[in-house]
Amino acid sequence: MPRLLGIEIPGDKRIEASLVYIYGIGPKTAKRVLERANINPDLRAKTLTPEQIGSIIHAITDEKVMIEGDLRRELQGNLKRLQAINCYRGIRHRRGLPVRGQRTQTNARTRKGPRKTVGVTRAKD
Repeated sequence: MPRLLGIEIPGDKRIEASLVYIYGIGPKTAKRVLERANINPDLRAKTLTPEQIGSIIHAITDEKVMIEGDLRRELQGNLKRLQAINCYRGIRHRRGLPVRGQRTQTNARTRKGPRKTVGVTRAKD
C-alpha cells in the first residue's frame, strides 16, 4: 500500500480511485491533481514510482487542497463559531436537530436518533 502525505491508499485500485480515500479529495480534485502531475489515471497505485508519488504530493500541495487534519479542524472550528454566536444554525447543531429547514414533526430520524417511545407500565397482579 502506497503512502501519500501519511495516508495509506489502496494499491490494487486505479490511482484516480485511490486518491479519493484521502479525506478532502473527491473525484474531481483527484482528476485535476493527476492532470497537473502528468500521471495516467489508469495506473494502479502499487505500480507508482517514488518520483510519481512525489509529483502527486507536489500537485496536491501546489493546489492548496486542504486535506485530513487541517480540513477536519476547519470544519470543527466553523461549527464551534456558529454555536458560540448563538445563531439559528448553531443552536440546531447543538441540539442535534436538522439544520437546513427540514421538517421534524415526522421524519428527521437520522439526525434525532431512534424514537424514544414512552410505553405504558403495567402493574403486577
